[in-house]
Amino acid sequence: MYKRICIAAFATIALQLAALTAQAQDGNYVAGEHYDVISPAIRGSSDKIEVTEFFWYGCGHCYNFEPQLAQWKKGLADDVVVKGSPAMWNAPMEIHAKAFYAAEALGVLDTMHMPLFQALNVDRKRLASESELADLFEANGVSAEDFSKAYNSFGVGSQTRQANARARAAKITGTPELMVAGKYRITTRKAGGQANMLKIADFLIEKERAMQMASTGS
Repeated sequence: MYKRICIAAFATIALQLAALTAQAQDGNYVAGEHYDVISPAIRGSSDKIEVTEFFWYGCGHCYNFEPQLAQWKKGLADDVVVKGSPAMWNAPMEIHAKAFYAAEALGVLDTMHMPLFQALNVDRKRLASESELADLFEANGVSAEDFSKAYNSFGVGSQTRQANARARAAKITGTPELMVAGKYRITTRKAGGQANMLKIADFLIEKERAMQMASTGS
């Protein structure tokens, strides 16, 4: 009896996902079904259309999503910018968030981004302390002294706090999640998969671009 109920439940879920995917493939993206509207909207830091990636270095789904995101970014127009925003719900995640902003401050984010993902997801390191992170940065050409200065700097601390506030304002529930123009949140669950997250992001970028053009009369 229990087995039949489970099979029926899984079949229902599969049909719902299939319907969602088919609808999304037609480009009929609906607020509340495929993405959520953020209210109030979150102000961005540039005059471009901002796409924010909420992630955690220890998240396996984020690790798998990163190559797709990197490829997608290559095809974006000049009026779009993608920014990372580390999520943090506990002390270790805050440590990893500070590592992200330290790498950015040192100008080595492109060098360190994937090694940080790999250390946690492939090499199964905990990276639960400043010293562990310093060793990883040093192994990738950054002196431990330079790393520690950046890691403990006021700027990195401030950016980490801002990232935490941003995630709370966006009401993210997991990682990876995307936010477009500070107005729309895209989750894997509602999108129907990571590939669809990027398709919906394209749709919302076009939506925002059209709204900007209409407001300026161009």
